[in-house]
Amino acid sequence: MSGRVLRIELKRSAAPWAGLVILGGSLAFLHLINGLWWYGTAAWTAQWTSMALTTRCMLAYGWPIAVGFGALHGLRDSRSRMTELLTTTPRPAWRRAALPAGATVISLAAAFGLLVLWGAVQVALGSATHLPLGWLAISLVAALALVAGAVFGMGVARTLPSVLTPPLLVLLFLMMTVLLRQTTDGELPSGIAPNRLAQLSPVTDMPREMLLTLSGAVNLGQTLWLIGLLATGFALLVAATRRARLLAVAPVLAGAVLALLILPAAARDTYVVDRAAATLVCDGPVCVTQANRSRLPELAPRGKEALRVLHDALGDQAPNSVREETALRALGAERQLSGDVVLIDFDDPLIAHATGAEMTRLLVAQGLTPNCEPRTVREGWGLVDIPAQSIAASWALGDHQLEPLQKPDADEYAQRAWANAKVAWEKLTALPPAEQRSRIAQAHAAALSCKNELAALTGETSP
Repeated sequence: MSGRVLRIELKRSAAPWAGLVILGGSLAFLHLINGLWWYGTAAWTAQWTSMALTTRCMLAYGWPIAVGFGALHGLRDSRSRMTELLTTTPRPAWRRAALPAGATVISLAAAFGLLVLWGAVQVALGSATHLPLGWLAISLVAALALVAGAVFGMGVARTLPSVLTPPLLVLLFLMMTVLLRQTTDGELPSGIAPNRLAQLSPVTDMPREMLLTLSGAVNLGQTLWLIGLLATGFALLVAATRRARLLAVAPVLAGAVLALLILPAAARDTYVVDRAAATLVCDGPVCVTQANRSRLPELAPRGKEALRVLHDALGDQAPNSVREETALRALGAERQLSGDVVLIDFDDPLIAHATGAEMTRLLVAQGLTPNCEPRTVREGWGLVDIPAQSIAASWALGDHQLEPLQKPDADEYAQRAWANAKVAWEKLTALPPAEQRSRIAQAHAAALSCKNELAALTGETSP
């Protein structure tokens, strides 16, 4: 009997619509908008953790909508004027409440599960080699948030049976999501509310660093708080007296208190580096992270060849290893450069898809005149360092003419920049070999100090 009623609920109630809106809205947002979540190493289909954080970010609109659908579902008895009739039936109140609540839970959990499954299939078919267990916890907490919010909305609507209840709950949860939202634009997450309070919102920011994940304390604290929210919602559904309704608030309060005791107070303990993903995997002097291990076979021989070229160009001042960049920094912040290491960032559009001789040239350029300002799709990239890098790499590789690292753009600014680069190239190659080598060494020192390496190549300024 219960199974038949549940099937009817899934067919004829508002429950399936809630799941369809969550699933359809999320897929439409991700696929119809050409956003940053499609690019770089933190793309939502590139790594498991990035996929989990991106789908959880969809809770920014999904969580308030789930609460609203739950409240709308909770008004059904009062709209049909059957509340008094149902209370006189011998069936227990918890059993009557469990069926509509169960239908809503199944619909929302299935919808979010299909969203995660769609992302997981694409990650599995891609080049991801690192499978952390943490991504599953991130997704499970997101599903719990949708379920708890919907049941809470049902309980509040049954307690306050007004047509204004659903829109007011949606507005309340939307405001809470906005006010408690944290961003990861800086080296550490930041927001308006204190860190512990901000973590009561299950919404995460779009991932921008492949190595960042949520700490276990965040997942545990949010789970306790959401279980309390779920318990309060269900208790309000079955409460028949004022005293029972007052007691129903206890679980959410207890969950919030426990969560605030567990959630990290410091921002640095919220988003943490996945140490397993950041572990370096090396082939001789060439190292990449475990998460990008699939790139090592292509990178290793090119990196070794580039180190040989760099040693011929810089002598004892040459770097002795090639390593993937793992240091966390704020968006737009300067990179932490070192003369001993050629740092590579797979979010750099020039390096992301380079292979063969092109990769060797880029590594030589990074070793001679590393770019101080980051070049990623999230931070923008232009002609600030590329002309000087092109000159240095062409000189080190013995080219007879300047070979740009990228095809020059057609705009006036780019044409002028490359015209100046050609003049600098002609000046450099016209010098005696010893002076050329000295200028390259000066440009190398200038780049490491975040100074004008092009000026050092032409001898206009000292490094």
